[in-house]
Amino acid sequence: MPSSFEDLDVWEKSCELSIRLYELLRNCRDYGIKDQMLRSSISIPSNIAEGAERKSTPDFKRFINIALGSAAELRTQVYISQKVNILSIGVAEELIDELKSISKMLQRLHSSFIRNGTMRNMKIKSGASTILNIIYVNYRKNE
Repeated sequence: MPSSFEDLDVWEKSCELSIRLYELLRNCRDYGIKDQMLRSSISIPSNIAEGAERKSTPDFKRFINIALGSAAELRTQVYISQKVNILSIGVAEELIDELKSISKMLQRLHSSFIRNGTMRNMKIKSGASTILNIIYVNYRKNE
């Protein structure tokens, strides 16, 4: 388990995406899609944080799955928003690429759990010191 969700690159990247969406949709008058997109975007880092703070591997995996679902939901909303001219093609493509990257990071995080419930090979922010490094070294020694 990470020592803090703030150490996870995927959490930071998904927060940045949520902030960007707030800025992009600030003047959007379609409050239905705006509200749904903002809720989906906030759900991604929120579920990462909640799962990490539970300190339970099964819970963390479950919340990572929920975050993955929210990322897919938001990608769908971006596609629709582009089709109805809420977002430009260029902005929509950038958001889609970012969401695909976040989804891949979440998938890697989810698959980084090994049979005994610890995690391996997790990308954390540079300079962050966590127990994950110790777990990974011990895991590699036991292979």
